[in-house]
Amino acid sequence: MHLASVRECGHELAAVIHPVRGVALVRDLIPGFTGDLLELLATDSLGKLESFAESADTAVFRDRDSVTFGAPYRHPRMLWGIGLNYVEHASDLSEGVPDEPASFIKGDHTIIGPGENITIPHQSVRTTAEAELGLVIGSYCRDVEPEDALSYVAGVVTLLDQTAEDILEKNPRFLTRSKNFPGFFSFGPEIVPLAEVADDSGSLAAVEVSTVINGEVHRSNVVGNMRYSPEYLVSFHSKVMPLYPGDIISTGTPGAVHIRAGDVAECRIPGVGVLSNPVVDQEAASVQGAPQEGSGVSE
Repeated sequence: MHLASVRECGHELAAVIHPVRGVALVRDLIPGFTGDLLELLATDSLGKLESFAESADTAVFRDRDSVTFGAPYRHPRMLWGIGLNYVEHASDLSEGVPDEPASFIKGDHTIIGPGENITIPHQSVRTTAEAELGLVIGSYCRDVEPEDALSYVAGVVTLLDQTAEDILEKNPRFLTRSKNFPGFFSFGPEIVPLAEVADDSGSLAAVEVSTVINGEVHRSNVVGNMRYSPEYLVSFHSKVMPLYPGDIISTGTPGAVHIRAGDVAECRIPGVGVLSNPVVDQEAASVQGAPQEGSGVSE
């Protein structure tokens, strides 16, 4: 069973996707629930959802093609990004893979969901989009070892991490600025349990991640070719600071692609999903108008 958010009447509502029955709002499965998926991840309600979904009345379910998905949630406590984690991507940038994970933090103001605009900022003439596998933390995680790390992960998600690459090239200390413009972190449409994408040994090594531009695959690679595995990344960062339910680790890209207004950028991961976002420039975004305060939905 997958987790998602459904857009209705200007709001994003927590939902589940049952493999047979379809899409149901969490509030129709758990009486009195009014929160988002982030709240669900932080409580013990998640463990009850599957049984509720199996026993619920058929009337609460709808076909997934009849709904519009938004970002799974908008305000995680922490967004970790990992740079240069694929050896081939590092060579594209004439960089070496660092001896330890090269990580950075993004603010939740960067978050957009499926179908929302990636906006190229005025300050950048070369912005890139980077398809990545996202790890969604499911339970409090501190000082764990790699062999135990994935047990703290609720699931995986497709995401697009954007970079103002020309700003970053001016000075590597400009990493935070180059990564934190609005719209520079898209994720969704659904969070998929690890068990559905891992192999029989529990490894994610065979999972393939593709950066796609205008329908054409720009670069693909498998998780097994990462310098630092998903389990190592969770372990490493849990030894820096606590990880909490809903925190996301974006594990690195097989390749970044230069995006321009009019393009459509995608992340494709078989078994996890397809995330697609159109690209606009800042002038076009201003004409379209900003989203309503608190709605979580772009107009």
